[in-house]
Amino acid sequence: MADDDRDKTRRPDPDALLALAEKDRRGKLTVFLGAAPGVGKTYAMLSRAGRLKADGVDVVVGLVETHGRNETAALLGTLEVLPRQRIAHRGRMLEEFDLDAALARKPRIVLVDELAHSNPEGSRHPKRHQDIEELIAAGIDVWTALNIQHLESLADLVAQITGVTVRERVPDLVLKRADEVLLVDLPPTELIDRLKEGKVYLPESAGRAVDRFFRLGNLTALRELALRRTADRVDDQMVDYLKQNAIDGPWATGERLIVCVGSDVLSEKVVRVASRLASGLNAPWIVVSVERADREVETPERLQKIETLFRLAEQLGAETRRIIGNDFVSEILKLARREHATQIVIGTRRRRGLELLSRSLPDALSRKAQGLGVYMVTPDKTEKHRPAMRLPALSLATLQSSIAIAVGFVAPTTAVGKVIQSLVELPNISLLFLLAVLGASVTGGYLSAFLAALLSTLAYNFFFIDPLHTFTVAAPHEVFALFVFLAVAIIAGGFASRIREQGEIARVRATALQSLYDFSRKLASTAKTDDAIWLTVSQLQTSLKRKVVLLLARKEELGVAAAWPPDTDLDVTNLAAARWAHEKKEAAGHGTGTLPNSRFEFRPLLGPHGIVGVCGIEHTHVRLDLNAERTLTAILDQTAIALDRARLAEETVVQAARLEGERYREALLSSISHDLRTPLATITGAVTSLRQLGERMTPDNRDDLLQSIEEESGRMSRFVANLLDMTRIEAGTLKPKVDWVDVTDVVQSAVDRTRKYAPGRIIETGIAADLPLIEGDSVLLGQVLFNLLDNAVKYGGDEPINVYARRDGRHVLISVTDLGKGIPPEDLDRIFEKFYRRGKPDGRSPGTGLGLSIARGFVEAMGGKIHAESPAFKKKGTRIVMRFPAAAKSRTVPE
Repeated sequence: MADDDRDKTRRPDPDALLALAEKDRRGKLTVFLGAAPGVGKTYAMLSRAGRLKADGVDVVVGLVETHGRNETAALLGTLEVLPRQRIAHRGRMLEEFDLDAALARKPRIVLVDELAHSNPEGSRHPKRHQDIEELIAAGIDVWTALNIQHLESLADLVAQITGVTVRERVPDLVLKRADEVLLVDLPPTELIDRLKEGKVYLPESAGRAVDRFFRLGNLTALRELALRRTADRVDDQMVDYLKQNAIDGPWATGERLIVCVGSDVLSEKVVRVASRLASGLNAPWIVVSVERADREVETPERLQKIETLFRLAEQLGAETRRIIGNDFVSEILKLARREHATQIVIGTRRRRGLELLSRSLPDALSRKAQGLGVYMVTPDKTEKHRPAMRLPALSLATLQSSIAIAVGFVAPTTAVGKVIQSLVELPNISLLFLLAVLGASVTGGYLSAFLAALLSTLAYNFFFIDPLHTFTVAAPHEVFALFVFLAVAIIAGGFASRIREQGEIARVRATALQSLYDFSRKLASTAKTDDAIWLTVSQLQTSLKRKVVLLLARKEELGVAAAWPPDTDLDVTNLAAARWAHEKKEAAGHGTGTLPNSRFEFRPLLGPHGIVGVCGIEHTHVRLDLNAERTLTAILDQTAIALDRARLAEETVVQAARLEGERYREALLSSISHDLRTPLATITGAVTSLRQLGERMTPDNRDDLLQSIEEESGRMSRFVANLLDMTRIEAGTLKPKVDWVDVTDVVQSAVDRTRKYAPGRIIETGIAADLPLIEGDSVLLGQVLFNLLDNAVKYGGDEPINVYARRDGRHVLISVTDLGKGIPPEDLDRIFEKFYRRGKPDGRSPGTGLGLSIARGFVEAMGGKIHAESPAFKKKGTRIVMRFPAAAKSRTVPE
């Protein structure tokens, strides 16, 4: 029944299922792995592709290098080959894999040889494995080939073995993510024979290859590396299958160790023995320490020993875990099943005395670890046996407090019992003393409950059992009842005391959890680095009651960013420890093996994108307990993430500003290249014609050319003036000349100027008779109106343009309306941006895109407002409206 219940509670690993679902949406990667060039990877890949092609599978060759091998070239001739992309590189043309052609063709399988290849400059991706990743993301299956020496983690080992440094490398993650790894193997002697026969390299290169790389020892070592890496990949696939299908395992295809340690002397030997065992088995191992859930605080000695063991284990290559629970056996076995461990390593010792009556943890694991091996480490002969039982230390103050609590509950209970007995005769008056025991246990703990039970027994015997006022018991059944009462009182008091202690532990943990929750919520709402660091140091100081410093690297120098109290300073030793923690990304200072004389312990803040700072905690005579250590770790982890997030946000702002500046620069260059080149070409052509033809041209032709020169020169002048005006607006140097402005004169002047520029356009005006004066700059207002009319001419089609001016309360409204195709609602605000241009019906974008931006700058400089409306009339057209405050007093304008 237990097995059935366990089967019902099994659930597949969520991360494994998500990874499987992600693979289903992508293409599959198949890697043909070999120990060295010439083992036949490409030949095997082409042979398999040819067989699938014959079965009707859509297989194409994206890129395959034959290296002059006739057998490979023959196989290549039977498959469809995509054309290569020609790229100019350092004065010569290279033929490279055409990624876009493969994406456009989108076959079911594409062959892309030489996974470790580096692409030339100018390619979309610097490495070929990135091209392959894009193909896989597009849902295309990819076959590729790789030699074992190109793996990043093996590069230094291969260089040590062969004496050849491999330049082109592939991250190990690429091979780890491969859906299928096919090992193409060839004995080293046969490979050397193939090389000598010219089947691997050309004859002139084969001799050098045999002397340098293709030596028997080198090939044997590379072959072993390829075999081991392939076996590791197969083992990873097996673990994925176990997690996806909720199979407990273990399967004995690969070893995984769980190492149990405690605070005893034997645990160090357990760690070292487990390290040697894991090294010999080439197995991953996890060192675990189990703490009781009802333990309120850890003793400093035990916590220090556990930390020392964990650091030793991490140095030896292990993972470390802490588990909380009361059932040690159950918690260890749960971890073993979750990690698919095959062996549990634990220390055991010869038991003596009363220890023989209880079952030890190794014995319990051996009985319940079905399918798991339990490796027991025994102590050396020189190790001293620990005492079977050691009473906890008891201070005089604790004893006095417990006695006072016990007396304080038992004495009133006795008095109440005597009063009740004088009023009514009760045979079960002893139940009152159970209340006293329970009250003492809840108030003072187990020791108070035990003393209250003894005192209650004596008081009940002395005051309520005949003969009274003596400790003699006359009836035998009273003796039995007295001992039963004592046992029940002790047991009840123990339970009540245990409940009280657990309630206190729950309260402390709830307080700490609430504090962490509040800190997380505040930290999540901070976007600035300074706010995050000051919030962190104040939270740490409040939680730990110690001095705290937080150091950040700014301008390549590590300095104190925040401290609490603020006057906390660091001497040379402390700063050296902080720099070590920052550079080495490991703890330094007090309590560590690096600069232990420092009065601070410095811990690195490791974010998702690297180290973001260092936190220092002052050492006191009281070490951090387990709860404080967990609080510290949680706060530092959240702080690292927050600082990393703040740094990324600042970089995003800087990058956005850089991109915006780049966009403006490109738009400016585009405008300059277009709007200067066109008039310059016209002027140059007209001047050339006048010089070459001279007197042979008719007067009308000469006038036309001179008029063109004049118009294009004016166009260039307006363009340069716009640039200068935009510069003045952004620099803040634009200062309008404030004077009385007659809007009627300014409008008429701007309309006359536009009619000369565009003589074929109809411009209608409508100006109210009661139009007041405004205060402003008539020159700037005239330029604004000309820019608006110029835009209306460019974008308003052939319909008339209307200019209206009227009074609206205390304001003067001036509007310019065209009847063109209008502006989409989402672009109404954008038209006032720099370099924003709307295209004509033919797709061209005339102008510089500065006219409306300059208009807005001029209008706002004069205290007015400007906005756009579209459609303007009968669902078409655009209206630009300007609003200026009317003059406070009127003035008669002479006619």
